[in-house]
Parts: sequence; structure tokens; C-alpha cells
Amino acid sequence: MKIKLFESSNSDSTFIKEILTSLLIKAGFKVTESKKFDIGIAIGGDGTFLHMIMESNFNPDVLFIGINNGTLGFLQEIKPNEIKNFIKNLEKNNYKIEELSFEEIEVTSEGKKKKFKSLNEVVVRERDLKTAYFDVLIDGETLENFVGDGIMVSTPTGSTSYNLSGGGAIIYNGIHALEITPLAPINNYIYRTLTNSIIIPDSKIINIIPTKRTTSVNLFIDGNLYPFETIDKIEMRLSKDKIKVIRMNEYDYTKIIYNKFLK
Repeated sequence: MKIKLFESSNSDSTFIKEILTSLLIKAGFKVTESKKFDIGIAIGGDGTFLHMIMESNFNPDVLFIGINNGTLGFLQEIKPNEIKNFIKNLEKNNYKIEELSFEEIEVTSEGKKKKFKSLNEVVVRERDLKTAYFDVLIDGETLENFVGDGIMVSTPTGSTSYNLSGGGAIIYNGIHALEITPLAPINNYIYRTLTNSIIIPDSKIINIIPTKRTTSVNLFIDGNLYPFETIDKIEMRLSKDKIKVIRMNEYDYTKIIYNKFLK
């Protein structure tokens, strides 16, 4: 079985990588730098995990897991002091596999289409951070004529990240859906905008169309900025593919939420 390691740039992660490499080889695994591998392990924080997924092009045939050497580490399940036990469980196939949804984004700009993928969220804002005007459609039907700072569309994985800070709801893992969260929406006697998040089933297609008062747009995909001078429309949907993550048998999402946010 081939395993590829993805580490953050800090010295602690490099040190953990060296120890992990030695232990994996000793256990009979092959550690590779090839693009073809069976298991991807991220060493660092959530950003390292996202980098691993993006570099692997959201490969649905690979198993992913993370060793937390960051701060919150919501996506990183294994602690550094649990590495030896983790490898033993890996040898015995003593783990569960969970499927995570990700977004497919298609941007149409001046008639040309550009495609992206997102594990966490997509944020759409006016390029100069002025008030944004967007028409939001679900399967071609108008949901709202949005006015405000911007719109976020997050996956269940991303619901615990920027979406939560923006007032959105946590979507329990195992539910495959998208969440539209307004960012500083304007709601008065002139503009009527939804002020709360809305959960969209996985079969639906979301379109965000800038109106005449908004032309240039900043698109933030998993924290990466993609500026566009002109956008005709942004189409978002959940991919039919899923990425697969390794969960230890004692993994419990309710405990994760409590330990990460409330304890």
C-alpha cells in the first residue's frame, strides 16, 4: 500500500514526517512522492489538509487522514502522540471510511467557462468590497435579489469554518447538502434580503448572477482568491463524487463539536 505525506512548512511538521516515515516503512508500508498513492496523510493544520485534497485533485479513489500539528485542527483527527496506535490500526484495517461532499464551481466570464472545486466554501464578493448585488437562483428559480457584503456557499465540512463565524449553521456530517449564508445582508424597506442561512439539497444547482450594479467580483475558494473583472454567472453544485477520509472507530462527530468549540 502506497502512502504519500503532505506536511506544513514548520519544523515540527518536518520532524513528525521523519518519524512517521520511519514507522510506516517499518510496518511494511511504502512511502512515496508519486502522484499515484492509496492513502494521503496531512501533517499540520486544516490548511495542510485542504492543500492535500487540492493537490490530489479531490481523488475519490484515495483515502485521506490528517495528523494535527496546527491549532484547532478540525479536519485533523490524529494527535502526534497517537501515531504509533494509528499505524497499528492502519495495519489491521481497523478504521471506518467516511465520505465527504465537495463543491463543483463553474464560472462563466465573458462567455468563457472556468471550473473549480471546493471542500470548504465559496465566498462571492464585490471586487472593491463595495455593496454587492446578486441574483440568487435555485434550479433556475429566483431565491432572492441579494444586497449586502457577499454570499457564502459552504459544504457540510466547511459549515464549521468561516460559515459558522458568519452566523451559519453546522451541518452534521453524513448529510450531503450545500448551505447559502448571507454576509452582512441589507434588509430594509428598499431591499428585501434573506438574513439567515438556507440549506440546499444535494440535487439542486445554485446560480449567483451579478446584477448591473456589480460587475467585478472576487471569488474566494477555500481561502484562495480568484478575481474576475466580469462575471456572467457562477454555478455551484455538489459533486456526485465524494472524497473518502479515514476515521478511527472511536471517532464521534458530536464529541468533536463539543471538544473543538465548547470545552
